[in-house]
Amino acid sequence: MSEELQPQLGLERIYTKDISFEVPSVDVFTKQWQPETDINISASVADLGEDYKEVTLSVSVTAKLEDSVAFVAEVQQAGIFLLKNIPEADMDHLLQAYCPNILFPYAREVISDIVSRGSFPQLLLAPVNFEQAYIQSQLEAQANQADA
Repeated sequence: MSEELQPQLGLERIYTKDISFEVPSVDVFTKQWQPETDINISASVADLGEDYKEVTLSVSVTAKLEDSVAFVAEVQQAGIFLLKNIPEADMDHLLQAYCPNILFPYAREVISDIVSRGSFPQLLLAPVNFEQAYIQSQLEAQANQADA
C-alpha cells in the first residue's frame, strides 16, 4: 500500500480556548463545605480544512451549598488534530471518543487549578469513559431510528 494512503492521526496542538471562574456570593466562605456538584461535559468539532479538525472539550462544574452557588468553573480545552486518509466509518468515533479522551486530562487539570486558586478545596474530576459514552450514544441513535 502506498505511503500516501496510510491513515494518519496526529495531535498538532493542545490549547485552552476559554476559561471562566465565578464566585457569585462570598457568603459561601462562611458555611461548612459540603457542596453538591453538577458536572457537564460535551465535545464539539470544527473543520479546519486540509485534513485538520479542531476538537473542543467543554467542561462545566457548578458547586452549590444549600441553595446558593459556591462557584462555577468552566473550561474549553481544544486540540488541533490531523486526520488524513481516515476511513469515513471511523471518523465519528475518533472525533467523539478518541480525541476528547486525549483532551480530558488537560481540562481536568485546568478545573482543579482554577478551583484551588479560587480558595476552594481541590476538585479532582473522576476519569470519563468517552469510549463507553460514544457506544451508548450510538445505541440510543439506533434505537431512535428503529422507533421512527
